Amino acid sequence: MQKKDTDKEPQSPDFWIETFDTVGRRYKFEANGRLSVKVVDDSRQVVHRIVHSFLNKFFPTGYPYSVNEGYLRYTQFRALQHFTSAALSVLSTQSLLFAAGLRPTPAQATAVSWILKDGMQHVGKLICSNLGARMDSEPKRWRILADVLYDLGTGLEVISPLCPHLFLEMAGLGNFAKGMAVVAARATRLPIYSSFAKEGNLSDLFAKGEAISTLFNVAGIGAGIQLASTICSSMQGKMAVGPLLAVIHIYSVVEEMRAAPVNTLNPQRTAMIIADFLKTGKISSPADLRYREDLLFPGRVIEDAGSVTVGRALHKVVKPSKLSKSRVFFPEEKFLIIRGNKCTDMVLELNATGEDALRGWLVAAYAASMEKSSHEPGERVLQNAYSKMDSLFPSILSELKMKGWHTDRFLDGTGSRFAW
Repeated sequence: MQKKDTDKEPQSPDFWIETFDTVGRRYKFEANGRLSVKVVDDSRQVVHRIVHSFLNKFFPTGYPYSVNEGYLRYTQFRALQHFTSAALSVLSTQSLLFAAGLRPTPAQATAVSWILKDGMQHVGKLICSNLGARMDSEPKRWRILADVLYDLGTGLEVISPLCPHLFLEMAGLGNFAKGMAVVAARATRLPIYSSFAKEGNLSDLFAKGEAISTLFNVAGIGAGIQLASTICSSMQGKMAVGPLLAVIHIYSVVEEMRAAPVNTLNPQRTAMIIADFLKTGKISSPADLRYREDLLFPGRVIEDAGSVTVGRALHKVVKPSKLSKSRVFFPEEKFLIIRGNKCTDMVLELNATGEDALRGWLVAAYAASMEKSSHEPGERVLQNAYSKMDSLFPSILSELKMKGWHTDRFLDGTGSRFAW
């Protein structure tokens, strides 16, 4: 009797289970073709589950490997900053309502006053919007200044019940300062977030950062309501708690900015890179420089980097009779180097990049170093410095990029540039 072939083609399974980090998940294709996922085994402790869920909701995907160094510290102080800011806002709003209620004016006049007060905030926003180039150059400094302005504005609102007859003036000035603060804070947010984006995940960073801000704003509002109904129900309580919250708020912002490894080139960071390279022969990374940046006075001249200043107007640093002579030194470059008694001025061409600024700065730094140990004429020193820079620059540039620096642009704020 002939045997029938009963073999059939193997069928693919309806579902499969994958296990990762002690968590088992069942994957199955539904009838409509969609893939469904269900957790079937999770042997983690409850605490670990809660922490994992929190990280998924408030930290970028792949954390900590998807962000640059310092993100956790930045986030911790950002949370504290938003908490104290929200609590202060509750106290200032309570004070404003109290001050407005004390005014011996009809309701219509009070409404007009509120409209005029809010108009001052828009004026502040318009004025601050003209400072965008400076914020690109020094985002950390302007972020701190934004919160100082915000706290000053909030402080004026908190004390407004002490002089109700000046309600409109004080509330208007307070909102004017807060309007400038809002623009500066928003404008500097992107460069700060960009400094942490390690895998092109800027949108994820931004979304999770805003989630944390919202969470701690809500918590801060709750704390502010509690304070307003207890300790701060009187002006004496507000005068005691308000300054304390403001100090914690500003401290948090300063620590946030110190933690951020901004990787764009501006005059201060370029000078620090050059100074470190001349001392050690190594290129510092953004994380190496973040705690050494001067956040209040970034324009100081660094002697170890050649005492270079950038951004002065060309007509102020060189006489017309010597301009053509200055161009002869480096005809193919997009910078001019003008040596002075105390410092060296570097003026950049209109379309100069970060690489051009680095080349010019290295020439000035090498020239300053050679001049200390050489008695050659200044023109000869500059030529020798340029030759040394030109031979070393390819390797320097390669290491800069490897360390994470963006060399495609040089952010000198509102510094003057020239064009032939």
